Amino acid sequence: MIKLKSYYKITGFMMLIVATLSTLVSAQTKGSSDFVSFYSDTTDTNEIEKKSKKLPLDPGRLITVKSDEATWMSLDVSPDGSKIAFDFMGDLYEIPAAGGEAVQLTDGMAFDSHPRYSPNGKFLLYVSDAHGADNLYYINLEDTSEVTQVTKGKNDGYASGEWTTDGNYIIGAKGKGVPKLWIYHKDGGSGTALISSPSGLKTTDPAVGHEGRYIYFSQRNGSWNYNAQFPQYQIGRYDRETGERTSVTSRYGSAFTPVLSSDGKWMVYGSRFEDKTGLVLRDMNSGSENWLAYPVQRDDMESQATLGVLPAMSFTPDNNHLIASYGGKIHKIPVDGSDATEIPFEVTTELEMGPEVLFKYPISDETEMIATQIRDAVPSPDGKWLAFTVLNDLYIQ
Repeated sequence: MIKLKSYYKITGFMMLIVATLSTLVSAQTKGSSDFVSFYSDTTDTNEIEKKSKKLPLDPGRLITVKSDEATWMSLDVSPDGSKIAFDFMGDLYEIPAAGGEAVQLTDGMAFDSHPRYSPNGKFLLYVSDAHGADNLYYINLEDTSEVTQVTKGKNDGYASGEWTTDGNYIIGAKGKGVPKLWIYHKDGGSGTALISSPSGLKTTDPAVGHEGRYIYFSQRNGSWNYNAQFPQYQIGRYDRETGERTSVTSRYGSAFTPVLSSDGKWMVYGSRFEDKTGLVLRDMNSGSENWLAYPVQRDDMESQATLGVLPAMSFTPDNNHLIASYGGKIHKIPVDGSDATEIPFEVTTELEMGPEVLFKYPISDETEMIATQIRDAVPSPDGKWLAFTVLNDLYIQ
């Protein structure tokens, strides 16, 4: 067997791994950035109690996190305007409306997201996989240990949920890939499909109008597609009295993730212009529109939008401002077009994580080894020789 040429790619790859590991070690020593720090915890992981005995994976590690930035935060403003709830790395938190240190509302290995205050401000609705599959839950804000599981699907999946204006019912986007809007009583039950056809229609990001009759949502045909062309989504509206579904927008850059003001005057939704995502303010009386904020958080139109096409937003109770997250921060955006201001927050928490996936295999330090696999074998035209590669080197035999 004759070795013809070595490309040295393996050596280069190993150098890249070493350089990357060095960077990671340095980052963990100094803090991974200026705004977030991770610390290893020496807690006996056998003593970490998992929140649900039905979950198969036990916590294996605790990671301490301290951060004043985050990505893809869905948030909501309490009905009295005093607090803001948001999700952060799979748990729910609450801060004063002016900002400050976050108070943790949920914890554990379950992934909790998309918080929405009940109209009376006593409960907080959210999506969680606490029992294995994504379902709708709400907690009692006076006693966060009191958790009510509204839906109990084993493989349905929910992207988001919203309260009706009377606080007695919950609208959920149920299903994977092509979710449909369903309505449930707050005490549970099997629920009722609001939109069941056409079968390929995707409906998500429900938002209930100020009088409770209309439900607005993001809609599109199919779950998603490669090489997508605009438009992808438009805002739809469902009439709870007649069962009629209509389209509200026909915007070229798409329209998604609607949020309504409590007086019925405004709707804000996400849209694309060129290569960036922005927020559009629509006058519900005249239909006139203008950009409220551009650019903001990148949308998820090019994927399945399992957490919504944009993170959830909320108007303040006086309807003069929109509260939204983008650029890692929470922003207060005036509807009159003046400059947005940042609402600062800081989260300090311990994240439960599964056991470290680490297998220690012995690796020989010998300079030579026996290869057990060849690749890309090609015989010579006369059939006397075979050319092939082994570990990125070319040989003939």
